[in-house]
Amino acid sequence: MAKYLILGRTGQLGQAFAQRLGGEAVALSRAELDLAAGGLATEVLAAYRPQVVLNCAAYNHVDQAEQEPQQAFAVNALGVRELARACEKRGVFLVHFSTDYVFGLETGRRHPYTENDQPGPVNVYGVSKLAGEYFVRSITPYHLIVRTCGLYGRPGQGGKRTNFVELILHQAATTPILHVVADQVCSPTCVPDLVDAVLQCLERGLTGLVHLANEGAVSWYEFAQGILQVARLSVELRPISWRDRPSLARRPEYSALASMRQDAPRLRYWQFALQDYLATRAAAGWHS
Repeated sequence: MAKYLILGRTGQLGQAFAQRLGGEAVALSRAELDLAAGGLATEVLAAYRPQVVLNCAAYNHVDQAEQEPQQAFAVNALGVRELARACEKRGVFLVHFSTDYVFGLETGRRHPYTENDQPGPVNVYGVSKLAGEYFVRSITPYHLIVRTCGLYGRPGQGGKRTNFVELILHQAATTPILHVVADQVCSPTCVPDLVDAVLQCLERGLTGLVHLANEGAVSWYEFAQGILQVARLSVELRPISWRDRPSLARRPEYSALASMRQDAPRLRYWQFALQDYLATRAAAGWHS
């Protein structure tokens, strides 16, 4: 029996929760519980009898989802529906992680989205994540849905190979000129800060929907500037438009997040989180 059951053990978020919670948690990989497979959630909850499930598992290949929407929906929507049913049946509290990509349809947006704003995804991935949110909300009252944005932490062992910070650092070491999108804005969020905030939410008994992201709205180009400056790397950085970088999936042009909830923890500004992340990374010798 474990207090916490973490799904998505090999990703950067699941890995961070497992390290933080230690012996209080059991962490499972996709091989041990594949949300797309169906029929396993009830058995797993019966075996481990957790008080809280932290669902860090997701299909997050944004471009690939345009070509295989069935797989995206199998994990992010239908698999989440089954998990929510299993949690409701056993009275287990479900923390489900969602994304800023449930927004993007509103053109000309220039101020952060809050929990009160109407979602409007612009790609298959965003639609599948929004569907998962609705399943959780409609099936179980024992839930907290956490929307977050642009996560970066110690690189996980599965899912996407890296995050934006690690990608910029790698490219800076191998490429003299970096081209980074300057007209897509979000709220990049440091994984340890998110883990702390989620645990605070659980301590305070928060339920429903909450936005948790490091404070501030920044373009990917501006974020890359910050990374190179803090890391003291001299690389030429050139701004480009998202239109100049063809991709299968459309991305939100603006998807910064903020919370209107008075009971929600506030995360620090993204600049301070980035400084701490890079300092920790250098001290620990992490590699992407």
